[in-house]
Amino acid sequence: MRRESSATASLRNPLSGVGWGIVGVTAFSFTVPLTRVAVDHGGLSPLFVGAGRAVVAAVLAAAALVLTRQPVPRRGLWPRIAVVAAGVVVGFPLLTSFALSRTAASHGAVVIALLPAATAVLAVRRGGEQVGPRFWGAVSAGAVAAVAFAIGQSGSPGSSAGLGWPDLLLFGAVLAAAAGYAEGGLLAREIGSWQTVSWALVLSAPLMAVLTGGSVVASPQSGSAGQWLAFGYLGVVSMFLGFFAWYRGLAIGPMARVSQVQLVQPVLSICWAALLLGERLTWQTVLGAVCVIAGAGIAVRSRRLTARAASDGPKEASVGEGAVSGGPRSSGSRAPAAAACRAGCGRAGRR
Repeated sequence: MRRESSATASLRNPLSGVGWGIVGVTAFSFTVPLTRVAVDHGGLSPLFVGAGRAVVAAVLAAAALVLTRQPVPRRGLWPRIAVVAAGVVVGFPLLTSFALSRTAASHGAVVIALLPAATAVLAVRRGGEQVGPRFWGAVSAGAVAAVAFAIGQSGSPGSSAGLGWPDLLLFGAVLAAAAGYAEGGLLAREIGSWQTVSWALVLSAPLMAVLTGGSVVASPQSGSAGQWLAFGYLGVVSMFLGFFAWYRGLAIGPMARVSQVQLVQPVLSICWAALLLGERLTWQTVLGAVCVIAGAGIAVRSRRLTARAASDGPKEASVGEGAVSGGPRSSGSRAPAAAACRAGCGRAGRR
């Protein structure tokens, strides 16, 4: 019965991991268009939007940590928390805010569409996950489709024709977010999903508060009601609640496969941009959406087939379940995991 329950758990976890990932990606898909709304026509400065939303989220995070009496992470975890903070709390918000003050939301989706592939590469290297050719083929096809789709929208008013400072800032944002996602997914297995982003927000709060104050002193903010509402969403959902679902999905994992759900994000972002910013929704958008979602679906299905094959062997299921749960591993667990991997289980979990 124990073996059967382990195998059942290993089949449930990938599905729930993907489900949580979809919730997180849907929340994040509003980030690009609402950032554009917030900084449009100089209503709110990019520095205020990028740093201020982290301050709002840090207040919520601190309250959640105190009310639930979460233990302070041990000293050895703080450098890893700093990586998460640098990537998803400081780097991505600031870089995208400055970039989107000079280019359209649709153009921003061009570069941000590369985030799933970047996250997958870092996740595989950092988490020691095993993936096959079919997975990488789906990843490549989905990434190419996402980029081609977004480039097809770059002819809209306000878009850059070639590589400029906005593009370079967005490339930097992609690298920062990918590093934060990969490290955060591993940390979530140890200290919890929402705890990971909460401690990252608290750690970065002093710096972001100083930057927010400096932006207010340098330029008083005069945004419209809609811009302040967009700023509120960025602080409460994009910077806080969305990460609850996202890091939960990455923690259940496997991280590299759950991250491919992000391929749908540029499609959703441009759809919201069409509704909120009036950007035209054409047949190219529909075709691009079909291609991108198909790539994400194939990647997710290949992960499910791998999980089903792993469940046929009790050893493989046990190894996978232990890695997903994030529980303590004995020093002798590495040899069985390596043996299972060589035997063809395709997945030895986090090492």
